[in-house]
Amino acid sequence: MWHSRWPVAVAVALVTCVVAAQEPKLKYPETKKIEQIDDYHGTKVADPYRWLEDDVRKSKDVADWVEAQNKVTTAYLETIPERAYIKQRITDLFNYEKFSAPAKHGGKYFFSRNDGLQNQFVLFVQDTLDSEPRMILDPNALSKDGTVALAGFVVDDEGKYAAYGLADAGSDWNTWKVLDIATGKTLSDELKWVKFSGASWTKDGKGFFYSRFPAPQTDAAFQSLNVNQALYYHRLGTPQNDDVLVYARADNPKWTVGGGVTDDGRYLIVSVGDGTTSRKTRVVYRDLLEPYALPVDLIDNHENKWSPIDNDGSLFYFQTDWNAPKGQIIAIDLKHPDKKNWKVIIPEAKETLQGGAIVGSSFVVSYLQDAKTVVKVYGTDGRLIRDVELPGIGTAGGFGGRRGDAETFYTFSSFATPPSIYRYDVVTGQSKLLRQAKVKFQPADYEVKQLFYPSKDGVKVPMFVCHKKGLKLDGDNPVLLYGYGGFNISMTPGFSVSRLQWMEMGGVLAVANLRGGGEYGDDWHRAGTKLKKQNVFDDFIAAAEYLIKEKYTAPKKIGIQGGSNGGLLVGACTVQRPDLFGACLPAVGVMDMLRFQKFTAGRFWVDDYGSSDNPEEFKALYAYSPYHNLKPGTKYPATMVTTADTDDRVVPGHSFKYAAMLQYCHTGDSPVLARIETKAGHGAGKPTTKVIEETADMWAFLVKNLNVKVTPMK
Repeated sequence: MWHSRWPVAVAVALVTCVVAAQEPKLKYPETKKIEQIDDYHGTKVADPYRWLEDDVRKSKDVADWVEAQNKVTTAYLETIPERAYIKQRITDLFNYEKFSAPAKHGGKYFFSRNDGLQNQFVLFVQDTLDSEPRMILDPNALSKDGTVALAGFVVDDEGKYAAYGLADAGSDWNTWKVLDIATGKTLSDELKWVKFSGASWTKDGKGFFYSRFPAPQTDAAFQSLNVNQALYYHRLGTPQNDDVLVYARADNPKWTVGGGVTDDGRYLIVSVGDGTTSRKTRVVYRDLLEPYALPVDLIDNHENKWSPIDNDGSLFYFQTDWNAPKGQIIAIDLKHPDKKNWKVIIPEAKETLQGGAIVGSSFVVSYLQDAKTVVKVYGTDGRLIRDVELPGIGTAGGFGGRRGDAETFYTFSSFATPPSIYRYDVVTGQSKLLRQAKVKFQPADYEVKQLFYPSKDGVKVPMFVCHKKGLKLDGDNPVLLYGYGGFNISMTPGFSVSRLQWMEMGGVLAVANLRGGGEYGDDWHRAGTKLKKQNVFDDFIAAAEYLIKEKYTAPKKIGIQGGSNGGLLVGACTVQRPDLFGACLPAVGVMDMLRFQKFTAGRFWVDDYGSSDNPEEFKALYAYSPYHNLKPGTKYPATMVTTADTDDRVVPGHSFKYAAMLQYCHTGDSPVLARIETKAGHGAGKPTTKVIEETADMWAFLVKNLNVKVTPMK
């Protein structure tokens, strides 16, 4: 997904057993409370841990609190004997060669590769698919600890230059540079304060369009609201101060602005978002062949989503949910732009439209059918040519390219199927396997099935369940239940070595496709937003109850996990049903639902969550906000809250406040820990070494608290 300071006491020692047969009882850092009362539309709300919103990089008090929490967490995890083996095994599983699908530019093929345990993927180019690859950019050389990551890589039409973005320590702030592909040299160009933006080259390769925000004040870069995004043009070899402002909306500073050049180089298409993650967009275009041409409004409202696909001269193709909650592709002629002249090319289907591109003069279109990928090829007149035959039931991604290409590439994977990369011939309809990941496990040992269960209101919700073959439904299996449920994002079958290890240890993996996601289009998404957000939590709770009813597991054996909006999900369900789960892993979660919109990218989420500034939405938010609904004297499940100090997407103050309140309210003996990563952000670009350490800690925590018996692999 697109927070007055007080001293902190740091008593962190572990105490001895109270009774010989019991586990040692943890003693948590003593977290100072303050008198902070806010008035929301006449309702007084206490916020005693407000001081933990301060930037950990700036506040010594918060930094001391973080250090104290990490000491307790580290000491606890070190007592788990299985952790050493878990770390060794996850390292072994991670150590396989990984590739991205190729992208074709200027007749060359570009791809990224990781030899196994490299912290970051390395970029390569090859003249043909059979020629020897040449390394052109290695992000691992940019920092000793691997915390500088590639955040974008865009090649010009001729394959001569590439604009690339770098993210430091997981921050959403990117610095963009330019690479000379022939020499592998980085040019002098440097663009700062870029966030939520790619780059789009002009046809002549002399420069590119990109979006950036005004430079924030030095002490507010990781917490201040991101407003006044604007579109600029950068010409190679010139300083950023000389970049040309192309489009901005000073009258609406919360709107987002991004732009891209059509493949024929003729038009600049500007997408103007409404400032939320709904992706509802206005569309503006400019004729680049006319030096004095002004921007022209094509779609002048924020009523629908519009994603440009391609154009035939003045005829533009868009993916949109206009009159189609599950999506359709329509054509708009710039010469006759009135709505009455719009033409539906590929109408709404039963499946949910995910994306499309014109490759080899055909539309290659991806759909979701019950959260599984389906791909179809159409003519530009909308005539169905064929279904793409995929290797199985799973997730396929890619299928990019240009009109003049006869080939495209895609990656296919599933929960027990490692990624495979295919070349697809658009003319013949044949797929050819290029590369296949070689992971040290036997896919035939595992089974994946899709179940449908009833939620609280009777709505049927799909859920993937994966485990080793031969599982006994005796009600005693450890289950990891994962969910997200928001922002129109779909949970599809994908391969993960960390999840594989969980199943290898005898665990069941369950992934629920909750309302709020995009699995069934806009209606499914909207059914889990704002005043209907409780549906998401009900869906997740119902998933756990279903797994118990079907004898997969029992409450004491269920671990729940989710990140970002999924962290909110885990936090809210922990509060609402502490009796239903044995362990909880909320990661980088939105935990204070009354103040999220005041920091960094938080304002983008109002369309999904609502805002405490609205009286009616405040009531809904206050009713489930995890931080505000923890109750003193309650026995909560074992919980490890995870976040990172450089998370400027969901600022770590959310997790800090939630962890402090949970430790204060919790009366049971189960551990309530905070694991705070350093030099890391919301998750993107995290080095392999940190991923392995975090995975080992999470699985060790679950093994301990769900009583999982681990048998080392021979």
